[in-house]
Amino acid sequence: MATDDPAEVPEGGEDPRLTSLHDQLRQAHHEEAKRTAARQPANPFAGKGVSQGNRVLSAIVGTPLGGLVVGFTIDQFAGTRPWAMLVLLFLGIIAGFVQTWRISQEHVE
Repeated sequence: MATDDPAEVPEGGEDPRLTSLHDQLRQAHHEEAKRTAARQPANPFAGKGVSQGNRVLSAIVGTPLGGLVVGFTIDQFAGTRPWAMLVLLFLGIIAGFVQTWRISQEHVE
C-alpha cells in the first residue's frame, strides 16, 4: 500500500472520510425523522376529524331548523300555514343529509 495514494487508508487506522460520511448520514437520518414525524395536535379536540364532526352536527341541526324558521316566516306573511313551513322543513332535512354525505366523502389527513 502506497502512502502517497489518498484513496488508501493507513495501516491500523480508520478512514476519516468514512467517519465523516457516517456522521453526516446519521445527522441526515435524524433530521429527516424529525421532519417527517407525525405531528400530534396539542389539543386532541383540534384535529380535522373533530372539525368534520362539528360540520356534520351543524348541517344536521342547522338546515332543518333554518328551513323551519324560513317556512314559518313565509307562512306568517303569505297566510299559508303550515304548508311552507312543512315543505321547507323537509327540504332542510334533505339538504342536511346531502351536506353530511359530501362531508363524509372528504379525506381526513
